This record gives sequence, C-alpha cells and structure tokens, in this order.
Amino acid sequence: MEQNRFDLSNRLYFLVLAVGILLLILLGVSAYSIQKAASGNAPREISFDGEGKVYAKPDLAILQLGVTSEATTSEEVVTANNNKMNGITAAIKALGVVDTDIETTNYNLSPKYNYTDNRGSFIDGYTLNQDVQVKIRDFDKISAVIQKATSLGANTINQLQFTIDNPEKLKAQAADIAIGKAKEKAASIASASGLKLGKIVNVYESGGLVSPTPMYGAADKATGMGGGSIPAPDIQTGQQEITVTMSLTYQVN
Repeated sequence: MEQNRFDLSNRLYFLVLAVGILLLILLGVSAYSIQKAASGNAPREISFDGEGKVYAKPDLAILQLGVTSEATTSEEVVTANNNKMNGITAAIKALGVVDTDIETTNYNLSPKYNYTDNRGSFIDGYTLNQDVQVKIRDFDKISAVIQKATSLGANTINQLQFTIDNPEKLKAQAADIAIGKAKEKAASIASASGLKLGKIVNVYESGGLVSPTPMYGAADKATGMGGGSIPAPDIQTGQQEITVTMSLTYQVN
C-alpha cells in the first residue's frame, strides 16, 4: 500500500514539472511575437539637410604684439623690456583701447648660453620676451596702434585677426535659412517619390564662424620695425561668412 502512494506522488511531480515547462515555452513564444510585431510597426524616419549662409563685416580686431630684449644681466633686460612694453601699453590706451582689452599672454625670461674652449658652456646674457593681446573695436585705430607700438619698440607682430564679437544673432539668421532649405528639399523629394512625410521628430545643428585671418609674421629691427618713423599699414578687414547646416528628421507615414 505504501509503494502505491509513492508511485502516485512521482506521477504528480512529473506532471506539474511538465506543465511548468510548457507554460515557460508559451510565455517565451508570446514575448517574441509581441517584440517582433512592435519592431515591425516602429516608425520609419528620414533626414534632410539644408545650409544657410550670412555675410557680415567683422567688428573686432585681435592683435598679438610683443617686445624681445637682450642684455648682459637679468636686471638690465627686465628694466629695458618693461620700459618699452609699459610705454607701448600706455600709448595704446591713449588711443582709446580700454584696460580690459589689453592682456599679457607671455612673459619669458631666459639665459643665453655660449661656449668657448677655455670656459666651456656659460651664461652670456639674458633674453626677455613679453607678448600682449590687444582687442581693437574701433577699426580706424588699427593702423595707428600698430604704428605706435612698433615705433616705441615692439619688434614682433605675431597675428592680426578679424572676427565678430557676438555672432549668435547672425548664426540664428543662418539657421533660419538652413531650415527653410531643408524643408524645401524634403517637400521636393516627397513630391517626386510619393513619400508621405509625417511630423519632424529631430533637429540637429552644425556649423560656425569662418574667419579670414590676415597674418603678420614676426618681424624685428632688421625689417624696419622696432624704432624710427614707421608708416602706418593699410589694413583690409574683409567680411565674415557664417555658415550653419541644419538637419531635419521626419517620420515616414
């Protein structure tokens, strides 16, 4: 009698186990079917690009200039170089450039080394290089600033760059043009292909400010800079091109 009860319990155990496995298989198949159906119904998308350009005159000039001096002792070179640079900055301010638009970007004092058979390697003087960045907002003063600085001892002009101080308004105008062109392209392609476009689901912007940059290389007294009567240069500012690309993503119905 006890043996019969044991056999019945085994049968119930395997029956419950089989039913559980069958339910797990059915749940897995159901989940896969739902996922496949959802994937098949996912909205299709297509993107169109448009480019907008706006042109404007620059309103900010950025000038990099410097003074390099040599002397036997560090005290002598510091005194000589500082006197020249202090005179240059004072003259630039007198021309209307404010303090906040003049920034020291480099101040480097270093020894000069020499070598002879008798002494070997030794310090044979010092070199001091000091550079400042000047922002000029009144373009009528650009030539005067360069002329005055070089007349007072500036012997390096590393870069003169023109840019727009606040380009955000111009970038917004270029973006509007780019969006209009992207929409025109979308409408044209949809009309020609029979594609049915839905709502815009994504907008992406790229682009920036393209700056033509006149470059004035380093110069020294040998080229006429660093003292004496120097004619003012004729500076041409050109114009800036602001380019923005907009990408519009549409749903496809």
